[in-house]
Amino acid sequence: MDIKITQLFIYPIKGLPGISVQTSLLTKRGLQYDRRWMLVDENGRFLSQRGLPILSQFKVLKGEQEFIIEAPQKESTLTIPFQIFGSALQVQVWEDTCLAYHFSEEADRWFSEILAQKCSLVYMPEQSVRETPNNNQGASGLVSFADAYPLLLIGQASLYKLNSLLAEPIRMDRFRPNMVLDGTTPFEEDTFFEFTIGNNSFIAVKPCARCSVISINQQSGEIGHEPLKTLSTFRQKHNKIYFGENALCTAGFHEISVGNKISILSHKMGL
Repeated sequence: MDIKITQLFIYPIKGLPGISVQTSLLTKRGLQYDRRWMLVDENGRFLSQRGLPILSQFKVLKGEQEFIIEAPQKESTLTIPFQIFGSALQVQVWEDTCLAYHFSEEADRWFSEILAQKCSLVYMPEQSVRETPNNNQGASGLVSFADAYPLLLIGQASLYKLNSLLAEPIRMDRFRPNMVLDGTTPFEEDTFFEFTIGNNSFIAVKPCARCSVISINQQSGEIGHEPLKTLSTFRQKHNKIYFGENALCTAGFHEISVGNKISILSHKMGL
């Protein structure tokens, strides 16, 4: 059976909900607009659903030249243009420090009031350099404000397998993938190494280690024990729990679309 893309997602603001798209341009940092914006605290350190589950309750919409952010349970919106020019500052994502642009005082006030803590919205410009971590595959590249790698792939069959073990099924949005695939067996994406989509070349770098965010219901914001509890029984290695495959584009940087076929050129050992 052919392996195909069935869904594509971008997450413009790190930690906020994603947007389903039919087509997206690949860039050296991942899908266009993906995690190019981020909320930071007073020290310039990133904010995420790990400490602020309420971030899951915003809505992000894509307009012609801007993103529209809707506040949780409030008739209030914020408009963010696709590209920002502002004052430069240094921000921190995990152990990385990189260049960002501050967007506006208005955006800071808007988010700070909703989140009940002082924060700022920043943007990653093209001249900002943040590199992917060292890995066993020897592949490297640039990354946006994503945790570590530009792209996350998950096979639909992997979620079906997980849901067969859960008392209550969960949705794919818990895992925040960029590409959802059909035509694979459960966790087959772990074994991908070199692959192509059209004229774009990729390397699958490593399985994605998961944190508490996948236990946040993205519809309600409620925090539970699943699916981490169940995944720990069969997807744990070296004290980390894995679901999905990190990847990066190495050549091409053209558009990809829902329905595109994925050609696997070589494999590596799975989890």
